[in-house]
Amino acid sequence: MTAHSADHPAEQSSQAQGPLAGTLVVDLTRALAGPHAAMMMADLGARVIKIEAPGSGDETRSWGPPFVEGQDGEDVATYFLSCNRNKESVALDLKSDDGREVLTALVRRADVLMENFRPGTLDRLGFTAERLAELNPRLVLLSISGFGHDGPEGGRAGYDQIAQGEAGLMSLTGSGPEDPQRVGVPIGDLLSGMYGAYGVLAALLERERTGRGQVVRTSLLASIVGVHAFQGTRWTVAGEVPRAQGNHHPSIAPYGLFRCGTGSVQVACGNESLWRRLCTEFGLDPEAEGMATNAERVAHRDRVIATLEEAFAPQTGEEVLARLAAAGVPAGKVRDLQEVYEWEQTRSQGLLVDVEHPTLGRVQLPGPPLRFFGHDGGEVTPAAHQSPPLLDEHGPAVRKWLQHG
Repeated sequence: MTAHSADHPAEQSSQAQGPLAGTLVVDLTRALAGPHAAMMMADLGARVIKIEAPGSGDETRSWGPPFVEGQDGEDVATYFLSCNRNKESVALDLKSDDGREVLTALVRRADVLMENFRPGTLDRLGFTAERLAELNPRLVLLSISGFGHDGPEGGRAGYDQIAQGEAGLMSLTGSGPEDPQRVGVPIGDLLSGMYGAYGVLAALLERERTGRGQVVRTSLLASIVGVHAFQGTRWTVAGEVPRAQGNHHPSIAPYGLFRCGTGSVQVACGNESLWRRLCTEFGLDPEAEGMATNAERVAHRDRVIATLEEAFAPQTGEEVLARLAAAGVPAGKVRDLQEVYEWEQTRSQGLLVDVEHPTLGRVQLPGPPLRFFGHDGGEVTPAAHQSPPLLDEHGPAVRKWLQHG
């Protein structure tokens, strides 16, 4: 999928293998949405060159606490570490002649350019979509905005929590309709990054047929609306306005968080067979009034919750989980992140990676969620991951490559 694979020297690439090996991504993004998209590409083997503002760099370099002090005495923000692995950093002032010249040279060699400026910013810097196509007709441009690049509010700045509210997600999240809550991670940023990477891969695939790149656009608004799923069709088809209702599913019962004597458990009875298994294990009547069908249980959810919590009350959460597992009823606990990262199942899936940071030494980062296997069942060994870069860590090397590569 690469336009200029011969221009990608192995010694400059942080990823020597992977499905996107030989693909060059120029990453103009900052904060989280765009950097997450670029990191997804880097995890798949692309060479990602991150362009940052001289002196300050990506805003997330200063987003903390928590910070961790490096061997040079400088603080490193763990936020930045979360979304910039496997990248090279080059500091450029894009308002200067030098910065524009270096970016122009990179664009000529690139397969993908990513940006999440406010709409119109890249145009004002002299890099309109038309100009980029002149420099490199095979270039795929990813542009992520807050609320879209056009429409009556297309110019609005995009911040995750604002988008979670405006796109309806907070109205679905919380203990009840009067308690809107944001999701505990910047889900709008992360989803727009994921959709952005997905769109870029589709555009690269189409480029194999057409020989030309194109512009891919998404936004925080679009990505959140894009995952409304059944909550969206509750309104668009059934005319119901969904509201937050805590830790219980709006269309399935029992499906949610239940208190035990000590602790709590999550139970998911997605069909009648599971409901009957649950009732058999705990001596309940599956045909009790208001509980015989899923629709009845949803209509009488409070009664279902009270019945199960009464049955669970004499036992600890662990004891209830053991009984549910023996009965074949899907269930689980609520883990904190320490428990998640110490869980052997998490580690078995490659979801933690060790990297050598220039000033922090050896650190562990959350890893990529994809694994690849051959048809023979053998796992394809991924390339070693690289730590998130220091500001302008690769600037001299990249400039030398552009001049002499």
